[in-house]
Amino acid sequence: MASQGLKITTSSIDVADVDACEKGIALVHSTTSEAVSGVPSAPSVPFDEAATKILLQKLDLRLIPFLALIYLLCFLDRTNVGNARLFSLEKDLHMKDLDYNVALAIMFPFYVVAEVPSNMMMKRLRPSVWLAVIMVTWSIVMISMGFVRDYSGLLVARSFLGLCEGGLFPGVSYYITMWYKRHECGTRLAFFFSAATAAGAFGGLIARGISEMNNVGGFAGWRWIFILEGALTLVVATFAYWAIKDYPSTAGFLSTKEKIEVERRLADDNDGLATEFDMRYVYQALRDWKIWVMSVIAIGIFTALYSISLFLPTIIKEMGYSNNTAQLLTVPVYIVACFCTVAGNYASDKTRRRGIFVMGFEITAILGFVLLIATGKPHVQYAGTFFASSGIYCLVPMVVSWNGNNVGGSLKRGVGIAVQIGIGNLGGVVASFVYLSMDEPRFIRGHAVLIALISMSLVLTLFMTIYLGRENTRRDVLLGEQNRSLENISHDDKLAQREKGDDASFFRYTV
Repeated sequence: MASQGLKITTSSIDVADVDACEKGIALVHSTTSEAVSGVPSAPSVPFDEAATKILLQKLDLRLIPFLALIYLLCFLDRTNVGNARLFSLEKDLHMKDLDYNVALAIMFPFYVVAEVPSNMMMKRLRPSVWLAVIMVTWSIVMISMGFVRDYSGLLVARSFLGLCEGGLFPGVSYYITMWYKRHECGTRLAFFFSAATAAGAFGGLIARGISEMNNVGGFAGWRWIFILEGALTLVVATFAYWAIKDYPSTAGFLSTKEKIEVERRLADDNDGLATEFDMRYVYQALRDWKIWVMSVIAIGIFTALYSISLFLPTIIKEMGYSNNTAQLLTVPVYIVACFCTVAGNYASDKTRRRGIFVMGFEITAILGFVLLIATGKPHVQYAGTFFASSGIYCLVPMVVSWNGNNVGGSLKRGVGIAVQIGIGNLGGVVASFVYLSMDEPRFIRGHAVLIALISMSLVLTLFMTIYLGRENTRRDVLLGEQNRSLENISHDDKLAQREKGDDASFFRYTV
């Protein structure tokens, strides 16, 4: 929640990272790998295919499940207000008109503000420390939300929730690039982000169960949703510091040979581009127009994402179902979306293509919203929610991976990912006002708005796919005119261009 230049998975450990940890393994570009803090030198002979598969499985089992759990809790806490709405939240807090929509929207500006600074802190501090801090702070805010007494209190709590949660998705997206090569990252991000669909499924089931606690201890059912889900996050947060492994060089579950191999793979994938912390790479990211176009693509997708996650129970209820039935009917939708998220991103990684897959799932999502508009028949509308959710949830890790793939250099990539996710999350503000009570029960205007926004992303996706392909061809031609090719660019040539990032002549974009 990143072709040939990914970079959502091509990051590696630099001096700052090694200093931040107590010991580490230096990056290697030759046939040997040297330890920097007491880890013995060893030949950097690449693992064969079978050994590499075992290594990746080990990384997957030790890293991805806990990251997915964290994001499941994050997304659950961010969107459970949609479930709470069905259990007298608005009545108890004396909310009316657009108050609920404003309460949704107020979170996102604070969420966006936190993202770039958070990824810079990820570069400065250890991931285990920073991610644990993020979890503890947002869980405390979530528990506090269960005790708000009026609408103003809800607004304050939602604001702090955005500020505390904001760094998680870009932080974990960046963290994954510290372990995996560029074309391995999309699948891992998909597994990580699939937790958002699981949160949707579990959210409906959990909310249905917690609703039975109405008036227990004198608290309304919606208060227990916030309190218990926040407490669950706090419990998991107490283990986060020990569960999150900082870097390959300090991972106790890897042998010395495995540490060296992970570093060798990352170094090869990184092509020697700069990895140190330097503010000029931040400025490079902020001046890169490609990152901003990718961010606008993300706005269309994230707006639809939040619209679905915040309003799906309401949309289904307005098809003619009861509150409890609507909660339960969200579960199959999210299960199918989860499967599509993992399968779609796996296929994208295997083929090393992004643009064509992004466009395919954008069209799938548009089809879903068209079905919701086209008829008032509940079974057709319900089918539309499957297409819309499956397309949108699959797109989020895919577009983040695509952007990361095409940003060269570790810090620039970290900032570029944060910028894209930050700008994309402004779509949450728009999403808060897409589905209005006045448009019930069909929400035709809301569905039409999302069709328009996803269509905008589709056009820009087509543009970027064409542009990046032509730019790769242009660079190949320039090398050909010099009687050179990517294969015979020397290490010294790459070293001379290490600060150019994705402008380096040997960098190739993922199309």
